Amino acid sequence: MAGSDRLATNPDWLSLKQAVIDLQSLQTKDGSVPELARHEAAAELVSGILHAVAELAPLFPHDSEYLDALDRDFRSWADGGFGVPDFHDSLVAFQPQLHRVNGLTHLVIFPMYTQNGSNNRFVEAVLVEVIWPDFIDELENEYANPLFVPIAFIDFTPGYDTNSAVLFPESVAVKVVPTFTWGAIFQDREAARYRRVVREAVEITKLDLPADAARLLEDQHLAEKTFVMWDLIHDRSHMRGDLPFDPFMIKQRMPYFLYSLEELRCDLTAFRESVRLERELALLPREALSAAQREIREHAKLVQYAVIFDRIFRFALTGTRVRNYDGLGGQLLFAWLHQHGVLHWTDTQLAIDWDAVPEVVVALSDRINRLYWESIDRPKTAHWLAAYEMLTETLTPHPASIWARGLPDETLAGAPAGYTDAVLDDEFPLSMFYEALGRKIAPVIESTTGITRRLKT
Repeated sequence: MAGSDRLATNPDWLSLKQAVIDLQSLQTKDGSVPELARHEAAAELVSGILHAVAELAPLFPHDSEYLDALDRDFRSWADGGFGVPDFHDSLVAFQPQLHRVNGLTHLVIFPMYTQNGSNNRFVEAVLVEVIWPDFIDELENEYANPLFVPIAFIDFTPGYDTNSAVLFPESVAVKVVPTFTWGAIFQDREAARYRRVVREAVEITKLDLPADAARLLEDQHLAEKTFVMWDLIHDRSHMRGDLPFDPFMIKQRMPYFLYSLEELRCDLTAFRESVRLERELALLPREALSAAQREIREHAKLVQYAVIFDRIFRFALTGTRVRNYDGLGGQLLFAWLHQHGVLHWTDTQLAIDWDAVPEVVVALSDRINRLYWESIDRPKTAHWLAAYEMLTETLTPHPASIWARGLPDETLAGAPAGYTDAVLDDEFPLSMFYEALGRKIAPVIESTTGITRRLKT
């Protein structure tokens, strides 16, 4: 941590950070600087950025090829008249997945948008630190995920003073898209906002927490390691199993509730695998377990709490009600737990039957997996209809829903776009429980914007 503190206050970093912020004020949405009158100022700022990078480079010897390519990409952008930037070469040279060492730092600068943040493809700079607990090495023997890079913030430019918790190569400005070889998630932000929101939700709902779940809310580093395990398994669950042809659906225009089911499927896979690991390792005497296995067993239990609480409290109430697919997943999990008798709201107090929770959550996982398995034999739109029917077994759609009443024949016989157009922005409105909770907890959720382990925790 001391090394991180020194980096955050390093004069060259602070100079670079300010130059990037000043450069952003000259850029337009696509990252270019089209006004000739601004080119001289932009060139001076780029020169300042590159000078600072050169001064900082000895602190990042593992990124030397990337920083050299970054210099070339910046100069090419400036020499070309500051058009739409193309940082292909530096993106290809940046390979953080090759150096997953706990505490290792990276200086990352790209013209990019930050997911859940700004859509402007401005130059952004961020100092990050790798989080790689020892037990994750052993966990990866079973859940190999060589592209996964868990990180924490040290400092950042304004694009990350947002809700964004990812650093993804697909957000970088390039003209020819390369093969992506890594994806990074800010586990410190995920853990910090989880702790703040869930603490407030527990207070509001008067929920009695098991001791280990309470400890997760008090210990930032414990929470970070828990989120590393959760996201490692979640991330590798995409593209695995009996799936529709393209479960990601990123390049297809589909109803948003299908995105919700895919993200929830991967979270529930992390949950059920954590249940299995906890139970299998609990059968062995503690003295027979390695240090890594003991940590895996401990964090397997904590992942279960994290999945449930993050989903039913933070996910369900974060963001707008416009096609909020993560919110819908949280609503589904809450309603499923309630309707299967393990979550109770009685005398204005929430209670959870933790002994019965694993089987009930795994049953929801099974239900989604069955839907996916059946989809292989169905036309695409028939799969969409089946998914909607599955959701309405648990959730109540909007009274004005065309889908709930039954799509008209001309829509059913028409192109898939017609199905998607008929979905309301808020197809499954919040329940009365969530409306009441949302009014009380909304300020706390909003306060987590820009949160990190170092800021506002």
